[in-house]
Amino acid sequence: MANKKKPLKKQKIRNSEYYDMQLALDELYAASVKGQRFCNLVELIKRPENIKLAYRNIRKNSGSRTAGVDNKTISDLNKWNENALVAHVQRKLDWYVPNAVRRVEIPKDNGKTRPLGIPTIMDRLIQQCILQVLEPICEAKFFKRSDGFRPNHSAENAIAQAERMIQNVGCHYVIDIDIKSFFDNVNHGKLLKQMWTLGIRDKKLLSIISAMLKAEVAGIGFPEKGTPQGGIISPLLSNIVLNELDWWIVSQWEEMPTQRNYVHRIYANGTPDKSSTIRTLRNYTNLKECYVVRYADDFKIFCKKRSDAVKLFEATKQWLLERLGLETSPEKSKIVNLKRHYSEFLGFKLKVRTKGKKPDGQPRYVVEVHIKDKALLKIREKSKEIIGQIRQTYDPGMEYRLIQKYNSYVMGVHNYYSIATHVNIDFHKIAFDVKKSLYNRLKHRLQKKGQITNRYIKEKYGTSREVRYLNGHAIVPIAYVQHRVPMDKKSRVNKYTPEGRVEIHKNLAGINMAVLYHLMNNPCGKQSVEYNDNRIALYVAQKGKCAVSGVELEAKQVDCHHKKPLVLGGNDSYQNLIIVSAVVHILIHSSNERTIRKYLKVLNLDKKQLAKLNKLRVMAEMLELVF
Repeated sequence: MANKKKPLKKQKIRNSEYYDMQLALDELYAASVKGQRFCNLVELIKRPENIKLAYRNIRKNSGSRTAGVDNKTISDLNKWNENALVAHVQRKLDWYVPNAVRRVEIPKDNGKTRPLGIPTIMDRLIQQCILQVLEPICEAKFFKRSDGFRPNHSAENAIAQAERMIQNVGCHYVIDIDIKSFFDNVNHGKLLKQMWTLGIRDKKLLSIISAMLKAEVAGIGFPEKGTPQGGIISPLLSNIVLNELDWWIVSQWEEMPTQRNYVHRIYANGTPDKSSTIRTLRNYTNLKECYVVRYADDFKIFCKKRSDAVKLFEATKQWLLERLGLETSPEKSKIVNLKRHYSEFLGFKLKVRTKGKKPDGQPRYVVEVHIKDKALLKIREKSKEIIGQIRQTYDPGMEYRLIQKYNSYVMGVHNYYSIATHVNIDFHKIAFDVKKSLYNRLKHRLQKKGQITNRYIKEKYGTSREVRYLNGHAIVPIAYVQHRVPMDKKSRVNKYTPEGRVEIHKNLAGINMAVLYHLMNNPCGKQSVEYNDNRIALYVAQKGKCAVSGVELEAKQVDCHHKKPLVLGGNDSYQNLIIVSAVVHILIHSSNERTIRKYLKVLNLDKKQLAKLNKLRVMAEMLELVF
């Protein structure tokens, strides 16, 4: 109804609902939770709705513009008729033979390279079709503290979990295990058996995945093991492999059955209170207390005693070798006493320090999190590199774009690393060098006074005395950052249950930082600096939502519309611009009845939203829409 407030939606959830797939995906998740087996998944994968959804999901992905061995990208798929594309994918799935994978070497921080396998755009579309169906089945089976490449999980969640194990549970010994070239050594046969164990019993689908794993790598040949990094489905397959490791470690302590079945109360965030079970295990068994936190192939096992850590360290290495056929690196695998040394995890380094005493006189330990040394060095060098690029240009448009690039980069690292307890101290370590680079290279052009036009930068950095201006554009100070507490994922958050999606929508109150960074990094080249500045300011002011439909916008959907077109005497002022979705923008300017009907059906606007649309059409001297 027109007067009801619509909930915010994650883009992929909105896509699923639009293509009528959400109910089917919810049913897959619910059936997987109950332990049901799935023997006819290919028919669901071949559904036109699923294929259209897959196309929509990869179309806005930046990787879709990367070509495979056939030199085709998403722009080539865009030329297909919708029904023809659906029929082509269905035929390919009937007898699937993948194209060769293009191999690209990506440089790593240590100077070495990492091989990346890029399938053709058609194979990526097919992988997305399969991913959409497999993901809800696997999500029901995955362990809660597995945070890599999963919906609604993040590196921040993993750091929050690690901090809780160290500080709240008191696990001051951590087992760091490095798996040698994990993605290159996954056993294909073992992976397919693990999928079978998870309930994926469709033999045709398993043969398709087997074909994907064995697809020829251009210039190399046919791989006998490993999952190609770069494939859309590869992260899910890697999580399936290591899911068995998660549950094996959990079975050693957290999920160990007790003689008495305790009834656990549920906390407000949806987490069960297992304190009674844990207390029984501690008091009446000799089991080794341990907890695992994993992000992709990077995982930590936390223990209270060194003796337990030593036994688990050896057991885990042996289990990985015998069960999964994966070797560990003896140079990088070790046991760390967090009272004495740091343990590195996801760009951070963690340790404990004493802070006062407990009521019983024992020292109280608190967790201390810093930015990893290599990461800090990389931030310093990257910042100085962009400053150097600004120094070399005197073109106002290019200068503006580079300042936006610098600000976007600094804001991005601030956002990621702000969960480090000592983030301010760490950034101050590199601030002198970065500021020195600014002054040495731009000293005659830098100013201390100016006006911040970007509303987000004004709110976040406006009170800092370190803000500098270059031709009127604010430059974000690298040392102006405050610590924020890392947040763990709520147990109820789940994209495959109605109540879980409500929780997701509650968390969408703020703007999408990834979109903001994209807008800052990618100004409209043919537009003025004023236009691009106001485009960012309006995105923040409208909280990232379309002014007509009210939906949260992804980066590629953000259009900045002139209320009064330039050809009619309009300008690039803040008052004459408004952020709308790309589809709404088409509707504002379209006079083709067929196009108008098509997109009105897509948007399903209510009366109030139609009134907003018509108001913008009238201002652009277009006829009102009457339906």
